[in-house]
Amino acid sequence: MKGKDQDHPHIREVTIVVAVITVSTTRSPETDTSGKIIQDLCEGAGMQVSHYAVVPDQLMTIRAEFFRAASAANCIILTGGTGLTVDDCTIEAVQPLLDKVLDGFGEIFRTKSYAEIGVAAVLSRAMGGVSSGNAVFCIPGSPEAARLATSEIIIPVARHLISHSGA
Repeated sequence: MKGKDQDHPHIREVTIVVAVITVSTTRSPETDTSGKIIQDLCEGAGMQVSHYAVVPDQLMTIRAEFFRAASAANCIILTGGTGLTVDDCTIEAVQPLLDKVLDGFGEIFRTKSYAEIGVAAVLSRAMGGVSSGNAVFCIPGSPEAARLATSEIIIPVARHLISHSGA
C-alpha cells in the first residue's frame, strides 16, 4: 500500500517483516482479536508476519519478547499496555530501547482517534520509533485502535520509515 509520500525516489524496495506482540494479562492467542487484526492487515498489504506472541504486562517480559521480535523482523508492533492503569507498562518497557522517537506517530494516531472516540483519545500513549534500524510501534490494545493504527498509519509509512532507518 502506498501513501502520497511513498513515491519519493529515496524510498528503496525493502521486504517488510513484521513482529506482533500483544501485551495483556487477560488475552491468549485464541482470544487476541487485536493481534489477529494486525497480522491480517499486514499480510493483506504484502508484509510477512514472522513473529507473534502474547505476553503479560511485565516490563522485563515485554523487553525480552521485544528482543526476540527484533531478531526476526524489521517492523515491530506492540498492542496493549499503553494506557494509564497501574499495570500498563509497554511504553516504559520499550521507550528506553528506542534510538529515536517518532513524535508524529502518536500525534497522528491521537488525532485520528479523536475523530472516532472524542476526547478519550488524550488517554492514549501510542508511540512510534526506531530501534537498531527496526520500525517500532506501540499502540492501544482495542481492536478499533489496532485497525486504525495499522491500516491508516503503520502500513502506509512502514517502507518509508524502514528505508530511512537503515533496516
